[in-house]
Amino acid sequence: MHPLLATEIGTVRKRWTGRQPAALLYPNTYPLAVSNLGCQIVYRLLNSSDEIVCERFVYPQNQEPFRSLESDRPLSDFPFVFGSISFEQDYPRLAAMLAAGGIAPYAVDRSGPPAPGSPLVIFGGVAVFMNPEPLAAFADLMVIGEAEAVLPALLSMLLGAGNFDRQELLCRIAAAVPGCYVPSGYSFRYDDEGRVREISAAPGLPQRVRRAAVTTADQAAHSELLSPEAELNMHMTELGRGCSRGCRFCAAGFIYRPPRLWDAEAVLAGLAQRPAGVDRAGLLGMEMADSATLDRIAAFLSETGCALSFSSLRADRISPRLLELLSRSKLKSAAIAPDGCSQRLRQVINKGLAEEDIFAAAAALTEAGIFTLKLYVMVGLPTESKGDLDEFIQLVRKVRETMLPIGRKKGRLCELVLSVNSFVPKPWTPFQYLSFGGMDEGSDKAALLRLNSAIKYLKNGVAGLDNLQFKADRPESVLPQAVFSRADRRIAPALLDIGTGKLSFKQAMKAHGLSAWQYAIRPRAADELFCWDVLDQGISKDYLRRELEKALKAEATPPCETSRCRRCGVCE
Repeated sequence: MHPLLATEIGTVRKRWTGRQPAALLYPNTYPLAVSNLGCQIVYRLLNSSDEIVCERFVYPQNQEPFRSLESDRPLSDFPFVFGSISFEQDYPRLAAMLAAGGIAPYAVDRSGPPAPGSPLVIFGGVAVFMNPEPLAAFADLMVIGEAEAVLPALLSMLLGAGNFDRQELLCRIAAAVPGCYVPSGYSFRYDDEGRVREISAAPGLPQRVRRAAVTTADQAAHSELLSPEAELNMHMTELGRGCSRGCRFCAAGFIYRPPRLWDAEAVLAGLAQRPAGVDRAGLLGMEMADSATLDRIAAFLSETGCALSFSSLRADRISPRLLELLSRSKLKSAAIAPDGCSQRLRQVINKGLAEEDIFAAAAALTEAGIFTLKLYVMVGLPTESKGDLDEFIQLVRKVRETMLPIGRKKGRLCELVLSVNSFVPKPWTPFQYLSFGGMDEGSDKAALLRLNSAIKYLKNGVAGLDNLQFKADRPESVLPQAVFSRADRRIAPALLDIGTGKLSFKQAMKAHGLSAWQYAIRPRAADELFCWDVLDQGISKDYLRRELEKALKAEATPPCETSRCRRCGVCE
């Protein structure tokens, strides 16, 4: 049994007798796996059935045995294996976990009814319903959409499977349960240049699989398991799903459409599930919450003696009530994401955030006693120029000049932390047509050179400023994410070789006749068929292309108003 398990709050423990065992894989190490809210939601849903016992597997480290956290069982004991995947970087790890568990990694090598040693492998998570194809060869079934909208009906069919042949069972599920994708039922035809030319569905299967989503929540999703050694040891509660802002680089803002903000009562109900002894709450989705809802949440947390944490805050959504709570919560730092280096680039990406908002937020947060401010920004956005980088350097100086006098008045030093990240084009966004590293077509080496040059320019531009940390990702380490993001199922052998340590990323791509240029750099045509078009997000591709055209003109699109907006097609 994992040494941290005994400290977790609310862990489900069931005997195996008379129940179907299900394994839940999360391809990250233990602390982050425990903190992941999506994984916890799936764990709760699986264990809410009296006929199922679910145990978790996380990515092993330091030569740990690959066993379940709950009862130390091997993966080969489980007839059903679920995988929750949030990030493209975890694809090789997930493939390796299947191999390490003693089961055939590829779905084509598993046959017969679901059984220990030859389980039914089911993948889900936001990365899967953005683009399922990189992992398609490993999965018998994929859940396209939000777990709450799919799992109850899916579990009912799995429990009633009896001795159905595997393929017959999968076809029955795909026909009966919305949001279920059977990769083996779909074939792809490519042209000589590797582009997708045709997607064909087997008889009885839909030509495209529509994403499933929940529409309302009586109680907001919240943490089910807590551990003092977890990455985020706090009671996490979501404020809603999706975002109405429509930032053109952000996949979550498009694949979670329509945006849904849970009402204040549902959020407070989720917060009320905070276990005794836990005195800190984390809020997910503060970027989209309105000031009135945030004020009610702040009042509730204040009344119940609970401190507040959050990942980032919209600079234009800071109310006096929220500042009061932040001050009492004794937060050491806060994060704001301008994302674009200049005001023009923030219009290109449709961020809807002005310089004045950033300065006002910096002043307000410093006044509230938060003396470390993190700024997140991307390089490699479309149309980026040296002038945009210069403007960010000046913005950093102005933010610093805003904070320092307030800090001196309070007798504290203020610190700025700059986090510079490389932009990665994502499926289902207006920027899905663009190249990693910028707009211009070129080699992957040219893209990396462009990104490294931008990072170096920014670093030199703020060099010498006191109390400033500069952090930047290595574009070379981001390139695999850019490849996996838009890859198709032909990349599966490379993922397995990378995950099992057989080959490096470069070696695996070369060994299997693949190139980073094909997936990450090659610009896409307006009418191109993508491998992720096997899914139906409800979003019109014409809309995405129009949004790209508006981006290149730095034109804004107003936020979603689901009661009357019909621009993108989802609400139709």
